[in-house]
Amino acid sequence: MTTSGDAKVAGHYGRPALEAAILCAVQASGTNLAELTAAHLSAVDEFHVGGLEATRELAAHMSLQPGLRLLDIGCGIGGPARYFAGEHACAVSGIDLTEEFVQVAASLTRAVRLDHSADYRHGNALALPYDAASFDRAYTIHVLMNVSDKTALFREVRRVLKPDGLLAIFDIMRAGDGALQYPVPWAASEDTSFVATLDDYRSALAAAGFRVAQVRDRRDFSVAFTARMMARVAQSGPPALGLHLLMGEQTPTMLRNVSAMLQDGTLTAVEVYAVKS
Repeated sequence: MTTSGDAKVAGHYGRPALEAAILCAVQASGTNLAELTAAHLSAVDEFHVGGLEATRELAAHMSLQPGLRLLDIGCGIGGPARYFAGEHACAVSGIDLTEEFVQVAASLTRAVRLDHSADYRHGNALALPYDAASFDRAYTIHVLMNVSDKTALFREVRRVLKPDGLLAIFDIMRAGDGALQYPVPWAASEDTSFVATLDDYRSALAAAGFRVAQVRDRRDFSVAFTARMMARVAQSGPPALGLHLLMGEQTPTMLRNVSAMLQDGTLTAVEVYAVKS
């Protein structure tokens, strides 16, 4: 069942004719659609600080091996799922609140010939449409900033993970007391923004039955990445294929706000790895 809050979150991310815009940008970048690969899409489908580099870093700490079944919570248009399927030979199931994202994810995955390894569903991660103990690993990348009840989500993820299953999280978290400046990539206002501290995450994970195994602070990495992105745009304008296709006309403002809050210590970026206990 979709709530009004779910609809607000989904509406924030939805873009009309998104797939057509992405494919036009791919062609404008000089790529033949018949030769499209997952790597060609990484500039637009890795919708988080650090892009593909951050996804690779997350994967490196997940003890992956071919054949593992992974759950992608808040899969967006499928970039990380295609990476895990293509580069690590894992079977990935993604779920997202934004129906258009799910449709585009499935279409792009077929286009790069990975649909045998990655599938997607439209739904709410607080009520996952999967059997208990279905997955070896789960991950979520820049999603929980939109989730108010993190403990409930972690409990549901724990339900679908196998014994000793791993949950990997990469999120923007609160580090200081300053007011958040909107808009940001995940929200236009505080109505759908639920940024929490690392201690909040630890408490929610423990309450849901997880043991935190590792934490990695990624603030410096995120500050540098965001600065490079803004410098490139300032010098040359937005590329044909880029995150502005997902973020819309407020992209420059969103990036400036996140960059400023990362630099002044209001926000940080953190990876958390937790094991089902």
